Amino acid sequence: MKNCFFGFLFLLLAFTCKAQSTPKDINSLDQQIDNWHVAAAQANFETYFALTTSNFVFLGTAPGERWSKAEFMAFSKPYFDKGKAWDFKPSNRNWQFACEGTIAYFDEDLATWMEGCRGSGICVLENGEWKLAYYNLTVLIENEKIKSFIQLRKH
Repeated sequence: MKNCFFGFLFLLLAFTCKAQSTPKDINSLDQQIDNWHVAAAQANFETYFALTTSNFVFLGTAPGERWSKAEFMAFSKPYFDKGKAWDFKPSNRNWQFACEGTIAYFDEDLATWMEGCRGSGICVLENGEWKLAYYNLTVLIENEKIKSFIQLRKH
């Protein structure tokens, strides 16, 4: 019975959320995420958070960093107030789309003070405007260095 339920749910999602591979507004999405990164680099707190949904979630690089929008605003406000937040330079952004083109998800490479990182996120179309709903920042580490990294984290 459980398998039937999940099968039905999958079919329902497949018919109601058709993926689109070539959305009309990929340029506006790229511009939206670029503007979000620039707002951080310029310490523009209002613009940075205006580009996100009310239920935005930010996952940082530290184990405990899962921030709601309100939590992330409180955490980051002192950095923005000092006039220097963070300056991430994106490249190699890849987009995928679902739900008739109303949900867009992406990954991007980032040049940061932490060296190479990767960001991934989800954008949703709200009232005709794209908003960032979720972002996950990850520090990259090569597979052959992972054992040393694990030991470093234990100390």
